[in-house]
Amino acid sequence: MRTSAYGSWPSPIDAALAAAHEGHPEYVGFVGDEAWWTEPRPTEGGRRTLVRRRADGSQEPVLPAPWNVRSRVIEYGGQPWAGAVVDGEPLVVFVHFADQRLYAFRPGGEPRPLTPLSPVGGGLRWAEPQLRLDQGEVWCVLEEFTGDAPVDVRRVLAAVPLDGSAAQDRDGVRELTDDRHRFVTGARLSPDGRRAAWLAWDHPRMPWEGTELVVAEVGADGTFGQARTVAGGPEEAIAQADWSTDGCLLYASDRTGWWNLYRDGRLLCGREEEFGGPLWKLGQRWFAPLEGGRIAVVHGRGATALGILDPEGGEVVDTAGPWTEFASTLAVHGERVVAVGASPRTAYEVVELDTRTGRAQVIGAPHDDAVDPAYYPEPQIRTFTGPAGREIHAHVYPPHHPGRTAPDDELPPYVVWAHGGPTSRAPLVLDLAIAYFTSRGIGVAEVNYGGSTGYGREYRERLREQWGVVDVEDCAAVALALADEGTADRDRLAIRGGSAGGWTAAASLATTDVYACGTILYPVLDLAGWNAGETHDFESQYMETLIGPHAEVPGRYAQRSPIEHADQVTAPFLLLQGLDDVICPPAQCERFLARIAGRRVRHAYLAFEGEGHGFRRAETMIRVLESELSLYAQVFGLNPPGIPTLELAK
Repeated sequence: MRTSAYGSWPSPIDAALAAAHEGHPEYVGFVGDEAWWTEPRPTEGGRRTLVRRRADGSQEPVLPAPWNVRSRVIEYGGQPWAGAVVDGEPLVVFVHFADQRLYAFRPGGEPRPLTPLSPVGGGLRWAEPQLRLDQGEVWCVLEEFTGDAPVDVRRVLAAVPLDGSAAQDRDGVRELTDDRHRFVTGARLSPDGRRAAWLAWDHPRMPWEGTELVVAEVGADGTFGQARTVAGGPEEAIAQADWSTDGCLLYASDRTGWWNLYRDGRLLCGREEEFGGPLWKLGQRWFAPLEGGRIAVVHGRGATALGILDPEGGEVVDTAGPWTEFASTLAVHGERVVAVGASPRTAYEVVELDTRTGRAQVIGAPHDDAVDPAYYPEPQIRTFTGPAGREIHAHVYPPHHPGRTAPDDELPPYVVWAHGGPTSRAPLVLDLAIAYFTSRGIGVAEVNYGGSTGYGREYRERLREQWGVVDVEDCAAVALALADEGTADRDRLAIRGGSAGGWTAAASLATTDVYACGTILYPVLDLAGWNAGETHDFESQYMETLIGPHAEVPGRYAQRSPIEHADQVTAPFLLLQGLDDVICPPAQCERFLARIAGRRVRHAYLAFEGEGHGFRRAETMIRVLESELSLYAQVFGLNPPGIPTLELAK
């Protein structure tokens, strides 16, 4: 074991390796007996491909570049594909990111468009496709722009002909519902095909605040009858709905303060843990009904497990294995369950559970130790005490290296990571971007500040009208506690965050003196611009909850905005932005920088063409990680080997 200063440790985890492993499998499903899913391709322009696992266990991507299986409905997207076996061969429909058209595809052939283009605003977009072979249609969510503004949009359930007759004809698309609700999820059909259930909600609510569970009769000709609300409301968030194999309506509701499962209105398993989560993408699944009545569930408190729920007794039997976190995607076929799981030692993998035997195995995207696992971080699950004695949940990743240690008289630098959302959370899984720092001698603390999900509705609602206050206070409390207990160097603390976490990072630099520097990625900075139509429709009224009703507290919007406190920023910072971002547009960064100009605050601004909200291209992620490390090196007095120097302007 050699002794050398924190931040100078050599590491085999370089930025290229971390970038190559960014992203994870998503949107699992079955096509006949075969499991299929989407996978990221960071080195292929950040596209997502569709992967097929054949019966013999072999895997293959079925759509070559430049096909990109990704929907833009509500900008965050949703389930972008569906498939079935027709005449002995797979038939798949999918959304292509570049034009947002729905395509039909058979392996060995070329995709053919099913939906038309529209020149109006953001055009036509599709999500949660479901093949209705008996009707010769694909049923899905249609998002249709009616003008050029981001909020000029309507959403309905629609039926697209499989024969391609609507490929050039918008009138060929049959609408199944009216547009009385601003937002809808895809319809789930009862086993007999006679009823459909879906979720709906309206501004100013977000889906984790209040949704309605809607049911309609379905005629033999595929038309919907009168829709009626059977559960949910303004203060009850239903995260998902489906039908059991015997025709009972299942749903996850937080009416008790926790997302628990119900069958025809009866609570199945009352626990203070979550069987659902925030619906950021259409088609997220936390439960899936199995034949025989049991239910596959992704559940937990602060973390998630894959289990099988017996609805008669309410018992849950969790899957044995190394996975300690499961994503919100599930598919079932007979007694088989496919999910996506990870752990602090393994990245997300596609996992299949045989519920007859209880055996689980990795069937896709298997974790590969590209470096010696001895370089992986060893995280700690911590609970800190914040203002007014409130609990703050966090994951602490101390510096870790198998062959290096620091001098006894040196404390390590730490970077506080604020997650996005803000109604979300940081999962405890292997992330090589974190390992990039910890293996060099820089600690990381992921803070699931008040307002995060996974800890019940009361914890989630701590951020109600308190965004820019509670999140900032909680991150600062964790940082200072680490310093006070002798874990971190008080003079070498930084904060980092993207999207809503970028807001928290910027607000922290502007309103506290806790941090020596910060990294701000694709942030919200100016609520005046946000409210004036700079963002997309889905989150356009999110601030009504996070900040308060604009009509009642307009001054609070300026008071909380980091841009209004730019003159108080004195710490160096790195600002990173995608030029194609329509959620947090670059105009916000540009206005913030204009306020900083001439104040001699050291900073760098890197803007990336072809990147939107969240970076997906390998070359971008490499530049981001190396620039971030260079910022910390310059501010903290570190000497990481082989890192390009980031030029900081004044």
